[in-house]
Amino acid sequence: MNSGHRNRGDSADSTPPGVDPADQWVLDPATGEFRLDLDAGRPAGAERGGAARPPGARRSAAAGGGAAAKGSAAAKGGATARGATAVPGGRAARRKGRSSRGRRVLKWTAGSLGLVLVAGCGGAYYVYQHFNDNISSVKVQVGEESERPQATDALNILVIGTDSRVGLGREYGDEGSAGHADTTLLFHISKDRSNATVLSIPRDLMVSVPDCKAGDKSIPGEARAMFNTSLGQDGRDPGCTWKTVEKLTGVRINHFMMVNFEAVKTLSTAVGGVEVCASTDIDDPYSHLKMTAGRHVVQGEEALAFVRTRHAVGLGGDLTRIPLQQQFISSMIRKMKSSDTLTNPGKLWDLADAATKALTVDDGIGSVNKLKDLALDISRVDTKNITFTTVPVLDDPTDSNRLVLKPNDAQQLFGMIAADRSLTDVPQQSAAPEPTAPASSAPAAPRVDAAGVKVTVRNGSGTAGQASKAASALQAGGFELAVAGSNADAAASSAVTYPAGQEDEARAVAAALGLPATAVQAGSRLGAKDGVVVVLGKDFTGAGSTASAAPTEAPKDIQRVQADDTNVCAAKAK
Repeated sequence: MNSGHRNRGDSADSTPPGVDPADQWVLDPATGEFRLDLDAGRPAGAERGGAARPPGARRSAAAGGGAAAKGSAAAKGGATARGATAVPGGRAARRKGRSSRGRRVLKWTAGSLGLVLVAGCGGAYYVYQHFNDNISSVKVQVGEESERPQATDALNILVIGTDSRVGLGREYGDEGSAGHADTTLLFHISKDRSNATVLSIPRDLMVSVPDCKAGDKSIPGEARAMFNTSLGQDGRDPGCTWKTVEKLTGVRINHFMMVNFEAVKTLSTAVGGVEVCASTDIDDPYSHLKMTAGRHVVQGEEALAFVRTRHAVGLGGDLTRIPLQQQFISSMIRKMKSSDTLTNPGKLWDLADAATKALTVDDGIGSVNKLKDLALDISRVDTKNITFTTVPVLDDPTDSNRLVLKPNDAQQLFGMIAADRSLTDVPQQSAAPEPTAPASSAPAAPRVDAAGVKVTVRNGSGTAGQASKAASALQAGGFELAVAGSNADAAASSAVTYPAGQEDEARAVAAALGLPATAVQAGSRLGAKDGVVVVLGKDFTGAGSTASAAPTEAPKDIQRVQADDTNVCAAKAK
């Protein structure tokens, strides 16, 4: 995998012993920005270079005038350190600005705190720009524009937790493994930045992995593969996972961030630990987590063990590990937004250092300033309006250790996210009209021999006659073998399923009916003789009409965790 590169940060004089680097960043009251002052935080009377000021001597900046230091203006600006910018008003003004500093840090950090992994990339980086060289970036190749979902003003960030063991020895098993997409979260931030939906994608979900490129290498896709193999397998890089998620959900991704095991350990330690809860005692020999019932503050190795635990909780699989991870991330968001973190310069420094070292990002946000801009963009997201959920799935009928999309429910949830529908009840911030077509509109239909495609249309819309109308529309469009089949169970969203080798045919059928790309999915129980099967949902009102009817409600009984909920506890395996 292309490991990308590290950015070269700004150079600065070394910090002397006993001086906290965080104290060398001071607020300029005139601009509201932090600037580097290499004399800040030094013992009284000590100048850079070790020389003490004569008794009674004052800095010209603090005096507001007087003799200027060499190379500096005396009036207003006062003495400036080499490589630093004068701070109007000097130390006296900085003291007055301490409360403003706290508010500034809160503002700049708030957006990144809305997403826990983005949290380390916000205000703190803007303040400590020399962390720029910590950031690793990768140039991803996500395909032609015509192949991608429609762009919108919503913001979608793909966060990938890799289980890479490179450089970690035998402690975590699979020594030297390049790693796969072990934990994947799609962070959707609404157009008005009032809310966010965080979608967990199970690693065991069977999906179609498209062809992709990693560097100069072209990697063929797979019609049916475990989702986690979209990263690492055959040299696939994060761009391959990016393409896979876009194809799966119909949601256009803007950026990605990738972290490894070390990120959980260092970030949890940097904030002084993260509170988690267990409803019963947990003893997992695989993750090495031993925890008594109740609330605990975890960090480092124990934090990593908590988010990796699955054998000793719930049903003992990935689907019960995901809520633990959601609980952990929610708690870390709350901890990062707490005054205990935001008003502690040392803790902010540790958090920024840990996060920049832990992250690999796309080159679109591969610098401190770009990450700062990203954090500012999402700064309005309130913790109470962040909802975690999981892709609706069922056990794979061909393999009990694998998962498949739950028909209709998965498409309904994908459609909501693509159309920027919130899972949180938030007031509308504007009266802007709804878009005429959601982001899930399908790209141009693949070229297929329509006359030879077998299509069966079943009606689950609740409106009589829809299957016949859709079959007639398909026949008029060249799908001569399209027929209306028996009624299906009631469905909120339409679905187009296909047997192995007929994905292009299914996409062509969906396009002919005006169904979004999210409606197309592999049918594990279908054989070649079954052909393409269409189940019309309540969103279907006529051929070509569903593009303007995005779901407005989430599927019933989907799994949810609210980021501000402090009562979530891990349950023991049944």
